[in-house]
Amino acid sequence: MQAGDKHYTVIVSLDGFRWDYPEMYSTPFLDSMAAHGVKAVMKPSFPSKTFPNHYTLATGLYPDHHGIVANSFWDEQTRRRYSLGDRSICDDPYFYGGEPIWITAQKQGVKTATVYWVGSDIPIQGQHPTYYERYTQTPRLTYAERVARVVELLRMPEEERPQLVMAYFEDPDHDGHVYGPHSPETRQCITRLDVLMKELWEGIQTLPYKDKVNLIVTSDHGMTEVSPERILPVASRLKPEWYERIDGDLPAMIYAQEGCQDSIFRALQGMRHGRVWKKQDIPADLHFGSNARVGDVIVVPDLGWLATDQFKSHPGTHGFDPEYSDMQVIFRAQGPDFKQGYEARSFRNVCIYPLLAHLLGIQPASVDGNLDEIRDMLAR
Repeated sequence: MQAGDKHYTVIVSLDGFRWDYPEMYSTPFLDSMAAHGVKAVMKPSFPSKTFPNHYTLATGLYPDHHGIVANSFWDEQTRRRYSLGDRSICDDPYFYGGEPIWITAQKQGVKTATVYWVGSDIPIQGQHPTYYERYTQTPRLTYAERVARVVELLRMPEEERPQLVMAYFEDPDHDGHVYGPHSPETRQCITRLDVLMKELWEGIQTLPYKDKVNLIVTSDHGMTEVSPERILPVASRLKPEWYERIDGDLPAMIYAQEGCQDSIFRALQGMRHGRVWKKQDIPADLHFGSNARVGDVIVVPDLGWLATDQFKSHPGTHGFDPEYSDMQVIFRAQGPDFKQGYEARSFRNVCIYPLLAHLLGIQPASVDGNLDEIRDMLAR
């Protein structure tokens, strides 16, 4: 590709944006993207949580393969608990396997930028994107400032300009959790985000090379309703001497004491409204269980249920099997490299990394995703 033919790609993740929010609520801009570009439903990876899936989008690897197997988990090798709420731990590059797209790109001379994307402010393989924001630096950019920052990055002189910009927005996840996916508050949040995406696209249209910019809007996971009446007690069914710890409720990962895996499994087996597996027997379609950080026994609740002895959740949550439609997410794309008015079939989110590599014209690393799964949405 000649320098003058260079295309640029902006990918935005709206945390917790369920695939059917545009059907439930008014989203004129996202509807316009579907009319003028590509519309699809994207399946997250298991578990359908924020950190595992944002890092999957960046690496093209299932959480089981890149190592961020949940928002929190136990690492036996270092005897440490990873938690997204503990920056002293989750900022350690040790936990992050795979090769994020910004590293792949920069190895091949392509500049990149991120605005709060998971993992991008951590020196993975000793590297950061060319331009990035530190999530721990406060005050964080407002949503309007993030939109302005993306356009500002694209206005840089060509020799300094990033060819890929990845931007993260915490909503509508917050309102989906606090008020539930079917609520006036979530409706208002969706409306605000749609306006922001419209402003981002309008900002792109002010660029002298506007016809060379692709915009992708997607998410990490969906959202569903939960309630105190739908819980699956775990700890109360087990003898304390059988396990070292239980982490999470979606899934609940039980780290067994030596020789106690079978006892734990037998005590939980046959649980209504949930599935229980020994680590080595987790079904292949979940792509989960080979990593040392996965618990020895896992409990995966049915949609709307939580594996916990005490309800501590908001009305909405996520983490369930990605086959549940409530966990699946929006995908919109428009620009020179995408077909117009095209509705693609649903696809796995591990395919985003090979898609970005293709759009950047770079050689991808070996990953779990496959460009052929989504090649039909491309204009060329």
